[in-house]
Amino acid sequence: QVQLVESGGGLVQAGGSLRLSCTASGSMFSANTMGWYRQASGNQREFVARILGGGGPTNYADSVKGRFTISRDNAKNTVYLQMNSLKPEDTANYYCSAVKGGLRYWGQGTQVTVSS
Repeated sequence: QVQLVESGGGLVQAGGSLRLSCTASGSMFSANTMGWYRQASGNQREFVARILGGGGPTNYADSVKGRFTISRDNAKNTVYLQMNSLKPEDTANYYCSAVKGGLRYWGQGTQVTVSS
């Protein structure tokens, strides 16, 4: 079982930055694939970024490449999403995800609102 708690969302003007954090409970955090997804009002949840276990390769959605950076601190059981050059279309509820033992776990989400 993995519990995920996100923080760091808020209201920011276009062009600004935010850093989201997600802290995970449970053991073997460093082996988990961690990711961020987002869901805007009326839309389906979509992939944003992923980092493999052990601080391995990262993947990004085309819409955020060059603006967002995913990283992890295994000593703190925490994964981060640094979001720069934010756009109004980045407005969404952002969810942390962990894959462990073939199962996917979700956090409760944190709202990011970007004003124009």
